[in-house]
Amino acid sequence: MKRKLTKVKDKFIKTIKQIKEDKLISKYFRNNRLFIVYVLVCVFNSTLLRVFTMPTIENYLSFKAIIADLAVVTIIGSFSYLFKGRKRYTYLLFWTTIFTAICVINSVYYTFYTSFASVSMLSLTQYIGQVGDAVVENVLQLKDLLYLIPYIFFIYYYHRLVKRNRYRNYNKNTRIPTFKYTLIGGVLILFIFIISLSSLEISRFIKQWNREYIVMRFGIYMYQGNDIVASLQPKISAMFGYDDAKKEFNEYYKDRSDEQNYTNKYTNILEGRNVIVIHAESMQAIALNRTFNGQEVTPNLNRLIKEGLYFDNFYSQVSVGTSSDTELTFNTSLMPTQNGTAFVSYFDRTYIATPSLMKEKGYYTFSMHANNADFWNRRAMHESLGYDKFYSKETYDVDNKNIIGLGLSDKEFFAQSVEKIKKISEKHDKYYGLLITLTNHTPFSDTDKYGEFPVTMKTTITNEDGTTSEIEAPYLEGTKLGNYFKSVHYADAALGEFFQEMDEAGLLENTVVILYGDHDARLPKSDYNLMNNYDPVTDSIKSKDDPTYNEYDSFDYELDRKVPFLIWTKDKVVQGQVDYTMGMYDVMPTIGNMLGFYNKYALGHDIFEIKDNNIVVFPNGNWITDKIYYNSQKGEYKLLKDEIIDEDYITKNNEYADKLLSVSNKAIVFDLFNPNSEEEAVSKEK
Repeated sequence: MKRKLTKVKDKFIKTIKQIKEDKLISKYFRNNRLFIVYVLVCVFNSTLLRVFTMPTIENYLSFKAIIADLAVVTIIGSFSYLFKGRKRYTYLLFWTTIFTAICVINSVYYTFYTSFASVSMLSLTQYIGQVGDAVVENVLQLKDLLYLIPYIFFIYYYHRLVKRNRYRNYNKNTRIPTFKYTLIGGVLILFIFIISLSSLEISRFIKQWNREYIVMRFGIYMYQGNDIVASLQPKISAMFGYDDAKKEFNEYYKDRSDEQNYTNKYTNILEGRNVIVIHAESMQAIALNRTFNGQEVTPNLNRLIKEGLYFDNFYSQVSVGTSSDTELTFNTSLMPTQNGTAFVSYFDRTYIATPSLMKEKGYYTFSMHANNADFWNRRAMHESLGYDKFYSKETYDVDNKNIIGLGLSDKEFFAQSVEKIKKISEKHDKYYGLLITLTNHTPFSDTDKYGEFPVTMKTTITNEDGTTSEIEAPYLEGTKLGNYFKSVHYADAALGEFFQEMDEAGLLENTVVILYGDHDARLPKSDYNLMNNYDPVTDSIKSKDDPTYNEYDSFDYELDRKVPFLIWTKDKVVQGQVDYTMGMYDVMPTIGNMLGFYNKYALGHDIFEIKDNNIVVFPNGNWITDKIYYNSQKGEYKLLKDEIIDEDYITKNNEYADKLLSVSNKAIVFDLFNPNSEEEAVSKEK
């Protein structure tokens, strides 16, 4: 054995010496210039993508990501040597086009969704036309065209080589060896990458939940290949993986009682009341109790918060399905699906949802949204959730005079909805309704229709002669965040009119109003930095050396994505402010305890039972408790309390998050709430 190892060692050393003496590496680079440029272009573009989407040195210069991209590009490119002459260039051009397209698509996609693209989302391209303004204004940017520069250089370089007669045409005797050497080189790079991986990284790669984490460690090309497999997996596993999914599902819920086994001061406190739920588009908590020159951004919401029960530490839990993901989680206490969206890909499943449970209590259930009924496939999904009727765009009077942004203005929507609710109240003693607003939707560009609301900063400055004068600095005027506050101010005014019209119609007497922000507005982090560090004298951001400079990091940005959650009644039967950390999946069990229904399969908890022991899990694997916000992508956290956090705390919560996401996804994919799902699974296997 020792003799064999010595022979291998001697042979390896001899090979290295031969490569060095024959200058094979320099010859390879000299004779394969087009291939080298192809590799450099594709790896450069993938690195550029990380620069634009994850702008930290650790992320975009990640050694692992660069090695992974290099391995994929080299292995695929090696097969070009099986082709002769121009066909070899055509092959490389084809893959350069594919890799460039991957970078461009993901760059555009990340701008809009803050995530990377998935083939499972191709079915959602049908909705792009309906949000065209938002796509053009928010998504298409100059940076998305920069990937074309290296691509064009590759084409130029080929023609330059041909023109100078430096494009090498390999014969059969040299093509095959070059193919083998290149392929072996690519495989060797891949091997180096694989042995550098930890078990945690491999596990997350397989699960494909945290797309940013995967791109940072596995590169964009390996991510995209894995995404194709992951997107096909539900179709395959739905036929073959039912038993394992059912076992995991049963294990997770085995300790939960069939009946609600607790009571608190809110138990059944709202039972028997009519319920109006307001889905407030892109409403973030940062707008609440904020003023510009003494004028409140949300005076009506501020008043409702004081009169009702307000949850001050509340987070949305959306993935790429944005508003539809919120509707799913709010109504079912389930998480968004791993691939695609439940509303589009799994609308035909059985769901235990709030509307269906309210129907069982004798309520008439309805939803209202003055948009296309098929947007996010709501027409079909609302029926699955248990709504008796969906009042969509076709039931509203919509013309050019009352359109703001993507459709019917909130003021007009609320006014027409009140008339519909009046008719419903005349026919039904009890009703549960959802109203989905629209005006406060990105891109927040109809500023001339929002009404006058300057987002400037008035301040007093001292002149050179010692006198003082008052100036009005531009502050957030012209920024995306500034336009957002203008839009929110309009949405708040519309909400105020709605409450007034409902009250005048006598529709608030025995009614509970539940309001939530569906998700954050996806505003640029740079605008938040400006808002927190604005110098009105220089009309610019303060220097970091300024003692009053407030460092605004990625954790601050994530924490500022909180949304409002409010429960309000006219007679103020529920009041106060709740500071416990709470997520959208906690709403169903919390209001269920108040309204008198229970779902043992809820992933969230009644916040008044779990209190400060709650954990909010996000679809990408991040999570937050009252102690820390944990970023699973970086493996880092921000302390929210002055406490010592041990490794065991992190490990247990990571395991909890992984299990919760897995169970939720499988429950939807395998239709595990359907009593006939097992029979259907058996028939599929046959």
